[in-house]
Amino acid sequence: MRAVLGLPMLAVMLAAFSANSAEAAYGGLFSFRNCGCCEPATYECCKKQCYTVNKTCKEVVYEKQEQTCYKTVYEKVWEDKTIDCVTYETETLYKDCTYTTCKPVWETKTRTVNYTVCKPVWETRTKDICYTVCKPVWETKTKDICYTVCKPVWETKTKEICYTVCKPVWETKTKDICYTVCKPVWETKTKEICYTVCKPVWETKTKDICYTVCKPVYETKYRDVCETICKPVHYTKTVKVCGGHWETKTETIPGPVVKKCIQEPGCWTWDPCCCKCVYCPGESKVVEVQCPPKTCCKKVWVPEVTEKQVNCVRYEHETITKQVPYKVCRMEKEQRVKTCTYKVCKMVPEQRTKTCTYKVCKMVPEQRVKTCTYKVCHMVKENKTKTCTYKVCKMVPEQRVKTCTYKVCKMVPEQRTKTCTYKVCKMVKECHTKEVPYKVCKMVQETHTKQVPYCVKKPVHTTKTVKVCKCVPKQVAYTVTRCVPKVVCKTVPVTVCCPVPCDPCCGEAAASDCGCGA
Repeated sequence: MRAVLGLPMLAVMLAAFSANSAEAAYGGLFSFRNCGCCEPATYECCKKQCYTVNKTCKEVVYEKQEQTCYKTVYEKVWEDKTIDCVTYETETLYKDCTYTTCKPVWETKTRTVNYTVCKPVWETRTKDICYTVCKPVWETKTKDICYTVCKPVWETKTKEICYTVCKPVWETKTKDICYTVCKPVWETKTKEICYTVCKPVWETKTKDICYTVCKPVYETKYRDVCETICKPVHYTKTVKVCGGHWETKTETIPGPVVKKCIQEPGCWTWDPCCCKCVYCPGESKVVEVQCPPKTCCKKVWVPEVTEKQVNCVRYEHETITKQVPYKVCRMEKEQRVKTCTYKVCKMVPEQRTKTCTYKVCKMVPEQRVKTCTYKVCHMVKENKTKTCTYKVCKMVPEQRVKTCTYKVCKMVPEQRTKTCTYKVCKMVKECHTKEVPYKVCKMVQETHTKQVPYCVKKPVHTTKTVKVCKCVPKQVAYTVTRCVPKVVCKTVPVTVCCPVPCDPCCGEAAASDCGCGA
């Protein structure tokens, strides 16, 4: 690579060298300088004289050249390598497993039962019975009796007429007036009162009490136990291998920026005081100036990634299910019946009768008669003959009022109270206590130990020979065609112009000095 880059640079250097040499060889031919004359030459003197000269020139020619180079090639070589493999074998071990069972223990206990008994208590009570008695009260009253009396009015007439004269005849009569009087009659009566008395009757009864007993029942069950085993699986995977090589790179680092104090150019000004020009310096200021860059070479790692096949082993977990027997204690409820004897107090109602004596006031109506005397006027008709003058009796009714006194019996109710004694049966609750035996089932925990199998993965190391790919570097020759620069000399016709010598002082020596005869 370096040889290829150096060829163009070599060609450029050769061309520059040849140009410099040509200029050195023909430098005097093209100058119009004085050729050693004492005086300056005129145009007539410096008139050119041209002719053709063959000049040998060097030319760079690139010629193809084959060159043998070598490159590094990595060749895969399979090599046997012994590796250590691990295989997991399943080993069955036993461990002591402690479990707890509940054992029923029956215990007889007594409990205090409170029960209530109704006890009859006879209590004598008195009761005030209110009753009403009608009491006769005599009251004297007066009554105005209206009656009509015919009053005779006599009139004298003068006329003979037959007339009938009513002659009053007064008659005294008696009249029996019947009236009713209520007479109290006291009567003694007896009444049978029925009342109910509760009589305690004790009755012995039996009662079936149902209670529940827990009975242990052992049952064998099976449960699924999952066991995990490791199973090797062989596979091949492609692995990327990181490699690379170092390369030299040229890097240009810019120079640092520094601060530099510079002064601007001044100016000349006319000073009228001094009558001369005075130089005024420029302003000083700080500017940032960047230093020239520097070139440094550094090695850079160029990474290369290659792929290779690797045999690998992975272990996959496989779950195996197996059934393990175990015992389960289940408490089953059992109904039992026991007969309990108890007494019941039953209050039986009993009908009783008692005779009660009481007085009753009965108002008996009594008819009484009283005689009243009164006068009655009877008009007796009498036929008379009278001459002209006669008297006529005309009965004019006249209302009269007389006051009559009488007695009225009025029954006035009177409240009376009598005290009656009676017995009341009151049931008094009395609390009794009795001891009742009963059984209690107490579950006592009992610890047992059994051997439980379990599986353990035990690693087994084995040696295995596998083939490993290894890259071996190898130099391989190859042919490269390169262009090699070669300097070739050839004759080139060149026209040369030389001035004619005019000064006799120059002569051949001057011409030779000027290079004309060259």
